[in-house]
Amino acid sequence: MSVVIPHWNGRQHLDECLTSLRNQTFSNHEVILVDNGSDDGSQEYVSQTFPEVRLIELSENRGFTGACNAGYAASQGEFICLLNNDTEAHPDWLEVIVDTFTRHPEAGVVASKMLLFDRRDHFHTAGDYYRVNGLPGNRGVWQADRGQYDHEEEVFSACGGAAAYRRAIWKVIYAPGAIVYHKLKSSGGSGVIGSFHDGRNFLYVIWKNYPTALLRQHAGDIARAQLNITKEALKAWRGPAARARLRGQLAGLFGFPRMLSTRRRIQSNRKTELRDLEALMTQVDEVP
Repeated sequence: MSVVIPHWNGRQHLDECLTSLRNQTFSNHEVILVDNGSDDGSQEYVSQTFPEVRLIELSENRGFTGACNAGYAASQGEFICLLNNDTEAHPDWLEVIVDTFTRHPEAGVVASKMLLFDRRDHFHTAGDYYRVNGLPGNRGVWQADRGQYDHEEEVFSACGGAAAYRRAIWKVIYAPGAIVYHKLKSSGGSGVIGSFHDGRNFLYVIWKNYPTALLRQHAGDIARAQLNITKEALKAWRGPAARARLRGQLAGLFGFPRMLSTRRRIQSNRKTELRDLEALMTQVDEVP
C-alpha cells in the first residue's frame, strides 16, 4: 500500500496528516509526500519530524495532478491512495481500504467517507456522482452524518482528496468505514485555475464521452445546467474565479471541433452499453 500526498506550502497541515498515517492500524504501507517547490520549510520539517516519509522534491510547481503523477510513478504498492495534505485519516482507514479491495476483487477504486475536519458529524463526500446534465457532485455534502451513507455500495467515482486505486481499475466501491476528516479547500490555492478547468473540462467530458443518443436525450438538461453556471458566474463577476469559470465555459464551447477526432476514437472503441452507462449516472432530480 502506497499513500501519495501532493503538497505545496501547507506545512501547518502536515503534523495532523502525517501523524494520522503514522498511527494506522495497517502497518504495511509507505507514505510518499511530493513537494511542489514549497518555500515554507515543509521539506526540512518532514525530513526531521517524519523520517519514515519518502520526500520527493520537485524543482517546479506541477500542480495537483503533476504531483500525483510523480508520486504514482515512485510508488511500489499494489494499491495507491491519494490523500490531500489537509486531512486526518481515521486510525483504521488503510485497514478498511485493504479489506474492501480484498472483498471486491472487481473493484479498482475505493472511495473514502470524507467528513468535515471541524464538523466531524457532517459530510464532505460519501463518494461522488455524475448527473446526466454533465455536472458532478459530492454525495451527502454538508449533510449531518445520520447513518444514511453507512452501507457499502458502488458509486460513480471517488473524491481525489482521499481515494484508493488498484493498479488495474474497474468498479468504484464506497467504503463507509474508511474515514478521513477534511479541512476542505484550505490547501487548494486561489481557485482561479481550478475554476477555468472546471468550466472547460465539464464540457470536454461531455463532448468526448457521451454517446450520441445520450447527448440527444439530455441536451436540454445539459444546456440548462450550463446556463445556470453562467448566471451564477455573472452574479459574482467581480470575483476572479467567476470570470475564470466563464472563460473556461467559452473554451469548452469553442473547443468542440478539436474534440471531434478524440470523440470518434472513444466512441468507436466503446464497450459499455448505453443503458449500463446511464445506469451509473444520476438523474437531474434524483437525490444521490
